[in-house]
Amino acid sequence: MAEIRLTRLEQGKTKIKSVPIAVTPEGFWCCPSPVVFQKNLKAQNHLNKSLRPSSPPHKPSIQKKQQAPAAYRKPLTPKPPPAPAPAPAEQQAAVPQNPTSSAPLERPQRPKSEHVQRKVSIEFGESGTSDLKVVLMGRQDFCVKLSVHRDVLAENSSFFACKLLEGHDGSPCLEIDDCEDVEIYVETVGLMYCPEIKQRLIKQSVARVLRILKVAEQIGFNQCIKSCLEYLEAVPWVGEEEEEKVVSSVLRLQGETVGVIPVLKRVSSEISNPAPKDTLYHIIDLVLKSNGERGRREMKNVVLKLLRENSSVPSPHFCHETIYDSCRECVNSLVELFRQAVADMQTRDEAAKQIAIEADNVSWLLDMLTDCQVADEFATIWVQQQELTDLHAKLPIVSRYHVSCITSKLFVGIGRGQILPSKETRLMLLKTWLQPLMDDYRWLQHGCRSFDQKVVEEGIGRTILTLPLEDQQSILLSWLGSFLKAGDSCPNLQRAFEVWWRRTFVRPYVDSQGNFITQISQ
Repeated sequence: MAEIRLTRLEQGKTKIKSVPIAVTPEGFWCCPSPVVFQKNLKAQNHLNKSLRPSSPPHKPSIQKKQQAPAAYRKPLTPKPPPAPAPAPAEQQAAVPQNPTSSAPLERPQRPKSEHVQRKVSIEFGESGTSDLKVVLMGRQDFCVKLSVHRDVLAENSSFFACKLLEGHDGSPCLEIDDCEDVEIYVETVGLMYCPEIKQRLIKQSVARVLRILKVAEQIGFNQCIKSCLEYLEAVPWVGEEEEEKVVSSVLRLQGETVGVIPVLKRVSSEISNPAPKDTLYHIIDLVLKSNGERGRREMKNVVLKLLRENSSVPSPHFCHETIYDSCRECVNSLVELFRQAVADMQTRDEAAKQIAIEADNVSWLLDMLTDCQVADEFATIWVQQQELTDLHAKLPIVSRYHVSCITSKLFVGIGRGQILPSKETRLMLLKTWLQPLMDDYRWLQHGCRSFDQKVVEEGIGRTILTLPLEDQQSILLSWLGSFLKAGDSCPNLQRAFEVWWRRTFVRPYVDSQGNFITQISQ
């Protein structure tokens, strides 16, 4: 807390009901707006600059006092300060009488800061009705004098009660040095005269109430602290930055003040049930089973956005389990829809719509797993769907191509290093799903807006090149036969083919006996 000094002034009569209480839109009890404080600060700085000694001769100080703003009052002292003593003869001789004289001028020595008298820039209250003066010393020689009452301050503030109790001589003046926020200090003291503090806070901003809360905490104004917390509990917080400021300010009071918990409940929950896993599963389930196409699409984007915002922070393990549980349900549902479509030709159109929705759900869950960096197990789940690949060939392309979009996304993830399944899983993925993808490739090129041909081809090629050389050869030679027949209707894996060719023929890493070559020719 700032330093406080007790000085003696003339005793005044105590009449609380006579205290002027002016509540304005700019602030509370006899409190100036921030603009008023800033104007007085500027005026004070201008006056300080004009009073600094300089080399050219100045006019008498009496004229300067006449030019000073009217807002500046005399310093708060028991009696008017005596006139300054005349300067010694040596100093008078040092100042030339003739302004036009060419004699060098001596710069007067600046007085020490502790001897400089501060100016009272703003005064509040009527000295005749108060029995205590509170002088707030702000920065840059800015000063505010308050005419208040002992019993009001002692009743509402533990800090003032303690300081007044220490001053046994009944000194009617408290001087608080180095006051950080004079403007808010005045408002907080003024709130001691308001019966309903919360009502005075309604039109204030959250940032301003946090400043009031800080001062109220410093001076032990418990009623004001309680009203500030009630305000913060009810008012909306705009933006993450404001929310962090509120939470950090309230946490500082935790354990000391009643009313902290209701504010913190907005950002934390004391209820252990439902568990976060159940809540996340419920959210995903609502999105997956939604019948509204627009709402389902927008909420999928929202969830992905939230996950990507915190991608640098490892997500909880229960989050991965919940997503994988939903994945297995959707994949099983997708297989069942393929069975229905193959078994009943009349309901194939309706089944095709449901297949498209379910495949999009699986693709969305795969995106979530990829963002969480835990999509390796999904590749294992996907290569185990041998029945789905068999049913895939029995449906027309328009009903089945959505499944190939999932396969494409897996290849892209592996090619970018975002999904890292085992060597056996990568090989099985190519053997199980590359041919169905090539069968649907022409339709994907022309009938799927989200399909990026170059990205998918690069992903397939990079996935092939992660395998042992003999597996690369087997898959690329099989692809070559299909590419020579289908042409543009088949993925173009020429880059992967060229890399395999160089590894095999141009720069082999093993000799004819199968031994690794330690020195590679440049």
